[in-house]
Amino acid sequence: MLGVAGVVTCVVAFLVNGHDARAAASQDWSPFVLVTGLLLVGLVADDDGLFKAAGDRLARTSSSGVGLFLGATMLVGAVTAVLNLDTSVAFLTPVLVYAARSRGGGEAPLLYGCLLLSNAGSLFLPGSNLTNLIVLGHLRMTGADFFSHMWAPGLVALFVTAVVVGVLEHRELRLRSLPTASPAPVVWGLGLVAVGVSALFVLVLAAPALEVLCVGVVAIVIRIMRGRDHVSHVAEVLGVPLLVGLFGIAVALGTLGRAWSYPGVTMSHFNVWATGAVSALASVIFNNLPAASLLSAHAPTHPFALLIGLNLGPNLFVSGSLAWLLWLRAARVAGAEPSIARASTLGLWAVPLSVAAALAALVYLG
Repeated sequence: MLGVAGVVTCVVAFLVNGHDARAAASQDWSPFVLVTGLLLVGLVADDDGLFKAAGDRLARTSSSGVGLFLGATMLVGAVTAVLNLDTSVAFLTPVLVYAARSRGGGEAPLLYGCLLLSNAGSLFLPGSNLTNLIVLGHLRMTGADFFSHMWAPGLVALFVTAVVVGVLEHRELRLRSLPTASPAPVVWGLGLVAVGVSALFVLVLAAPALEVLCVGVVAIVIRIMRGRDHVSHVAEVLGVPLLVGLFGIAVALGTLGRAWSYPGVTMSHFNVWATGAVSALASVIFNNLPAASLLSAHAPTHPFALLIGLNLGPNLFVSGSLAWLLWLRAARVAGAEPSIARASTLGLWAVPLSVAAALAALVYLG
């Protein structure tokens, strides 16, 4: 349904205002290509057992529930930063659920933490979140340049979100004796190489989308030729209708933002704090990707504050980001029973605190 809506709105945008629609599509295509490449790389890494091995190691080395949760926070932050938040929720959610179950602990902190921490951890590198690439399309920053501006807000947002989830779900932070099952086997090869090469491209290139996509396509084609994967499974993991739908809606709203100056002019009069607050609400109303396209149709006055709101705001509700839908699917596949109401309750506490803390870090440390 979302795919059809996206195609229809995109076609209407081109028919009504072809010039602005082409400009919006030019701004938006690269982020969607990059996330496709990162999801392919994540799929190869997952099939090689890299995420499962990390979860097993985490479960075996954690002496307490708090230690397990802290380790999960660092794992989610690292995977989100390098491989995108959608990759994180799609592949780490079942890993963390199984890690909690293997130690007899409550799964809620890791289950909900994976979603909220993935959104919170998406401020470190351009490829960590599609919104980063859409908003910064006007600036063409390398990953290293972006990190130099956003390391402090990203670290603070991750820390504050982890504290909120840990405190509100503290009753579930318990462990029993060490698991006795053998650790999951790992294939050290294609997946690790693909992750490393992709991370290098994201760090050093201002526009790494096509390069990362090539890495992902080559890696997945090699797996398919070896009989270790098949096209239908790859298409399912990518969620092609969702990506197509969100791209179409993003182009339509980007066209609107170019033709209708009110959103851009209004945002230009906001300070850093108001920009973060308004963009957080816009991410829930429109979804963060279309909202990014709408609010950055013209070069924003406070692009990093805009990103803080767009990246952290989705923790408020399921409409905020694609990550929510991928998280729900991954959690159910793992046999969990994710509650949108519970996740939103955690988000109601985490979002204002993390947005305020990240904006403060941006102002005083960025």
